[in-house]
Amino acid sequence: MTSRTRQVVLSGLALVGTMAVLAGCSAAPSDTASAKKTDFRPCMVSDAGGFDDKSFNQLGYEGMLDAAKELGADTNKAESKDATVYDSNIEQLINQNCNMIITVGFNLADATKKQAAANPDTEFAIIDDNSIDAKNVKPITFDTSQAAFLAGYAAASYSKTGVVGTFGGMQIPTVTIFMDGFADGVKYYNEKKNKDVKVVGWNVETGKGSFTGGFEAGTQAKSVAQTLLDQDADVILPVGGPIYQSAAEAIKDANNGSVLIGADSDLYEADPRYKDIAFTSVMKGMRPAVKDVVEQAADDKFSKELYVGTLKNDGVGIAPFHDYESKVDSGLQDELDTIKSGIIDGSIKVETQSNK
Repeated sequence: MTSRTRQVVLSGLALVGTMAVLAGCSAAPSDTASAKKTDFRPCMVSDAGGFDDKSFNQLGYEGMLDAAKELGADTNKAESKDATVYDSNIEQLINQNCNMIITVGFNLADATKKQAAANPDTEFAIIDDNSIDAKNVKPITFDTSQAAFLAGYAAASYSKTGVVGTFGGMQIPTVTIFMDGFADGVKYYNEKKNKDVKVVGWNVETGKGSFTGGFEAGTQAKSVAQTLLDQDADVILPVGGPIYQSAAEAIKDANNGSVLIGADSDLYEADPRYKDIAFTSVMKGMRPAVKDVVEQAADDKFSKELYVGTLKNDGVGIAPFHDYESKVDSGLQDELDTIKSGIIDGSIKVETQSNK
């Protein structure tokens, strides 16, 4: 990769209805408010969840803005209404002179691969996909099965009914990796405690489970969550951006003591509307990962090397129990700390079809 001419040398390391690109398209202020210090411009295309999903799109976008603030860079973004605009949104950003384009989610892999091949001088990063082997594409992935394993163990420990549940948006690896880890954590709890806590909504062995078919909050997501509640699940992990909102509504309507586990970000902090039912969350460190990747690219240190967030590098983890800290078993946190150490040193194996 050739060096770029910048005004200074730097160190350190998306929903529109059609093809519209938001912000930075004219002399109006860009997405970043800092004074411009560099001509390097990072940009981002969202998945269908949009940049206000309180989840992976928003976290990735915030990471880009963090980097832009440090760099004094202009940014641009494009929100995707659905899969039909992924390709055109990327192309629009290329036409806006973006030096790096971050695409958010497994579903954008085909469009990213196509545009990266057609634009070899543009650097790309894609979150939650490692299928593209190209010199100008940086994969950013997370072994969320490790953190979900901890959440599954905690859910099994907390459950009063002996039934916990999980469901997803689409049956794709970046969703089922959460569900695999969650179910395996419950299984490990049963083995260690000689219990028989049941998981509804996902079967690791058969690969069959409950999915809404998309990442939108609404009637379908609420109905799936209600089905799990009707099977006596009192801890539910929805995996798929905004669908957690519908699960939260179902739990609140039930008003039976059931709780919610967030995905990607700390639900308690990210969406305080649901803090009273937020048990914990399975978190991805997308914000710092994206920030680092952007800063590296701005400093001419772009690399196609795969990034994998794990428990060991703090790329994944679980959130505090917050208001439920006094309600969980007194020895639970010590048990989770021991399990985490075991996963890191390899004595506890966490396997998933999604990362094999």
